Amino acid sequence: MLDSYEVNRETSLILFKDNKSEIIEGNQVFTLNIRPTMVISYSCEYFGSSLNGRILGSKNMLGMGYKLPIIVEETEEIIFMPTTSIENHECSWINIANIKSYVARENNVIVEFNSGIKRELPISYFSFENQFFRASKLLLILKMRKKTVK
Repeated sequence: MLDSYEVNRETSLILFKDNKSEIIEGNQVFTLNIRPTMVISYSCEYFGSSLNGRILGSKNMLGMGYKLPIIVEETEEIIFMPTTSIENHECSWINIANIKSYVARENNVIVEFNSGIKRELPISYFSFENQFFRASKLLLILKMRKKTVK
């Protein structure tokens, strides 16, 4: 079990499980002894910001303020979306770049990642898709702003 972790492009999912984080990175699955939002918070700080700063940036870019996806690292365009409100200690985080597909299963969603690993998440299909579209919009805005700066 790991004590610390910084997300990277290969990080697909930081899943809340038994008050810990199950992390899927590429084909590897391992456990971290802190909750997913703490992993995201630490990673934001590692890449030079705070979680609150990233949330404020997303709020300004998207013009909305609830269950916001965040840009953890802008150069690599690493964007994670939460599965619930981040105040909920059971919130999990998904890297949108590594989502291969997703399908509804009763009141949950089964997500398949680029690595082929699948996880069933306790989020409705509608909520998941809404989060995915928000995160995709955030990525598009980021790309457009980066292009304008060049």
